[in-house]
Amino acid sequence: MIKLSKIDKYYDSRFQRTFILKGINLEVNQGDFLTIMGPSGAGKSTLLNIIGLLDEPSAGEYYFWDEPAHQIREKQKVQYHRTHIGFIFQAFHLIDELNVYENIETPLIYRGVKGKERKALVADFLDRFNIVAKKDLFPSQLSGGQQQLVAIARAIIGSPKLLLADEPTGNLHSEQGEMIMKLLKKLNDEGMTIIQVTHNEKFAQYGNRIIRIEDGLVRSDAMNIALQAEV
Repeated sequence: MIKLSKIDKYYDSRFQRTFILKGINLEVNQGDFLTIMGPSGAGKSTLLNIIGLLDEPSAGEYYFWDEPAHQIREKQKVQYHRTHIGFIFQAFHLIDELNVYENIETPLIYRGVKGKERKALVADFLDRFNIVAKKDLFPSQLSGGQQQLVAIARAIIGSPKLLLADEPTGNLHSEQGEMIMKLLKKLNDEGMTIIQVTHNEKFAQYGNRIIRIEDGLVRSDAMNIALQAEV
């Protein structure tokens, strides 16, 4: 599904080149639940943004469904975002001018889902995330945790083939975080490919593979033995 080959990301200043990612080789199969870990500044979010077609590598090749993603046009990227990729951003990126209901509904409008079906789906997600009472509020009227829940609901309501989650539980208390991770695991069991970035060792264990990045390099890529032992 995803193949990264010798991916570099760097910035040039007058006298030096600073690498954010260096020589990243990575393959992700359909149905994987991949956890990316590493210290702050290691390049985790940059890697996620490149996979999600929000950023471009400085060098290397990226294939998404066998398409050379490092060469595709902006119009095709937009289409992938509408039909294939869901993104849970660390900074939420909710639309300030839309209320909770409308934010969650937006991906369905882009996908051409009919009004009656949209209404039923949004109602189900509002209930599932326990935010029915917040549906008419705007992002500025919500707490960080509430905004996170809305952002997660928006990311998964369209059943994307690939879900990219950057610290999906970072603004949630432990009970909410556990609920979200169980939901992501259920979606993965149903066939959704998930790549998450997290600092939380406990929530990292929901992945079937754990990749550790340090200084822009992949230091380890291993199957999750603990998860395999449970199975």
